[in-house]
Amino acid sequence: MSKRLPPLNALRVFDAAARHLSFTKAAEELFVTQAAVSHQIKSLEDFLGLKLFRRRNRSLLLTEEGQSYYLDIKEIFSAINEATRKLQARSAKGALTVSLLPSFAIQWLVPPPLQL
Repeated sequence: MSKRLPPLNALRVFDAAARHLSFTKAAEELFVTQAAVSHQIKSLEDFLGLKLFRRRNRSLLLTEEGQSYYLDIKEIFSAINEATRKLQARSAKGALTVSLLPSFAIQWLVPPPLQL
């Protein structure tokens, strides 16, 4: 078994293409050309040594292996998104220090004295 991992970019392209079942829609989502999507899928298929998609007329279908791989990749990307969300939420709880001139603080932040 190879210890090399497929390129992350190829996995992102595969995820989008599998979700949309369209290289064109995947390209639009990722802001790349349809040819770039096709190239990334081809390189991933070459890396894995199997076909992930079946192209029929103008439609695109996942092969059995492609469907299985997509379900695994989808879970992995979901886990990465969740880990990133948690990390960002933790780091957002820090203290905020605001510095300002005393004259501004007296004018705008300190309540006026009570009138008796």
